[in-house]
Amino acid sequence: MTKHVFLGALIALLSLASCSKSNENATSSSSSFDEVLTSRRSVRSYDASKKITEAEVRELLAAVQDAPSWANTQPTKYYVAISKEKLEAVQNLVGGNKEKIANAPVLIVSTYERGKSGFFQGEQTNEVGDGWGAYDNGLSNCYLILKARAMGFDTLIMGMRDADKLRELFSIPENEAVMAVISLGYRAEDPKRPTHRSLDEIVKFF
Repeated sequence: MTKHVFLGALIALLSLASCSKSNENATSSSSSFDEVLTSRRSVRSYDASKKITEAEVRELLAAVQDAPSWANTQPTKYYVAISKEKLEAVQNLVGGNKEKIANAPVLIVSTYERGKSGFFQGEQTNEVGDGWGAYDNGLSNCYLILKARAMGFDTLIMGMRDADKLRELFSIPENEAVMAVISLGYRAEDPKRPTHRSLDEIVKFF
């Protein structure tokens, strides 16, 4: 009887230890994601001494493929400038951001295919139409900048860009809308965290 009680107590202790360990891992994982969210910044100054490999960019963009999209149409496409020639060319096509991203080792052009998200059998599903393509592109880019931060990288999404010249530079098809250029690199300094509107200004509960 005493032996059975001892074994039962031992099993219970092992179970508690296992649960405790699982809870610690869950908390750690949650904290890690929170850190990604709070440490991500729009970075406008990059460390020229630090490079990013093609393999690292592939790892980043492979993770981005998990982003949700309308009926899994996956309309977002990426064109990666990593060679010196292409980097210099893209730097000249982002307006006033040129000097700010001069030392970024990677520049990524983000596009989406028109007529996919928001459509069913070729017909527009609701009044938003191709706006759903832009919506899905934004979701995909969100995954990109958060995964980039989780990998230790920094980013800047730039809406100032010459779409026509980017299309020519990367042979981007006419059925793709050029949305943004995203710089990828390592921050040269820690940017300040901007102030945010109060939650009650942007959220309504009913």
